[in-house]
Amino acid sequence: MNDFGVGPSDKVAAFIDGANFYATGKALDLDLDYLALRNLLNQDQNLVRVYYYTAVNEGDEFVSIRPLLDFLDYNGFEVVTKPTKTFTDAQGQRKIKGNLDVEMTCDMLEMADRVDHIVMFTGDGDFVRAVKSVQRKAVKVTVCSARDTSPPMISDDLRRAALLGVFDFAFD
Repeated sequence: MNDFGVGPSDKVAAFIDGANFYATGKALDLDLDYLALRNLLNQDQNLVRVYYYTAVNEGDEFVSIRPLLDFLDYNGFEVVTKPTKTFTDAQGQRKIKGNLDVEMTCDMLEMADRVDHIVMFTGDGDFVRAVKSVQRKAVKVTVCSARDTSPPMISDDLRRAALLGVFDFAFD
């Protein structure tokens, strides 16, 4: 069994909420090593697919996240992007929004019929219903985030939905 509670014969799919994962790493002052993460998930040749989700501000001439996305794509990650949307809120403030929760949920439900275990890198409570739906298909779910930050990077609802399958980034 590896650090994520994945058994040697489990077929695994990993889902990385890019913005949430980055914020968690930053809150813990961690350097995120995506290849090491993929290798850890693939210890026993059981990783079916690893997804990375992020919004991209396509209006900028140079998108600062593009080198990371190219690196991930080149190294076998399924990169899922969506353009950000700019809007003005009720107070007249310009806001930028980019959310891929629906895309991630759809991919999780699609992969649930092909894997034994899903490992999610997010703390977003919006995924509670998706976790429960996948679990009803007899798929184990591990959620990787951080509780020991201020504020915690994982919602209590998501932590409870994953039951014992929460891996806390606050490791030695």
